Amino acid sequence: MPVIDITLGPGRSPARLRALVREVTEATHRSIGAPVDGIRVFVREVPDTHWSVAGVLASERDAPPDDDGDAAGP
Repeated sequence: MPVIDITLGPGRSPARLRALVREVTEATHRSIGAPVDGIRVFVREVPDTHWSVAGVLASERDAPPDDDGDAAGP
C-alpha cells in the first residue's frame, strides 16, 4: 500500500486538492501498478509562518525590510 505525503503552503481550493489527489493516485497506479484501493495520499497544508526558504519565514519573504534591513515580522 503506497502512502504519499504531500506538503503544501495554504491557499488551494478543495476542488484543486481533489484534482491533485486524483492525479497523484492515477500516476501512482500507472507507474508502479499499485491497486487504486490501496493508495493513500495525505495532503498537509503548512501555514507560511511555519516554514522557511534560506532561513527566512515564508510569511516574511515579501515583507518590506524594517529599520535593521530585516524583513518585518512579529
